[in-house]
Amino acid sequence: MGLSGWHLLILALVALLVFGGSGRISSIMGDVAKGIKSFRKGLTESDDDDKPAPPKTIDHTGPTSSERDRDRSKTS
Repeated sequence: MGLSGWHLLILALVALLVFGGSGRISSIMGDVAKGIKSFRKGLTESDDDDKPAPPKTIDHTGPTSSERDRDRSKTS
């Protein structure tokens, strides 16, 4: 009976806990939690980026006939 891959994995985890200390494991788990939060935040932000922006319009009315006549009289 040899050691399978699962046995070696379990032994590696136990050795990590014993020799690595609990401080490292908690810091690793904290980093994983921060990564998950960043991932979720990125998902919610990307929803806003997918929506197309409303088209830009220019509100401009042409000059009235009296303004055109006034402009023409200035250039003449």
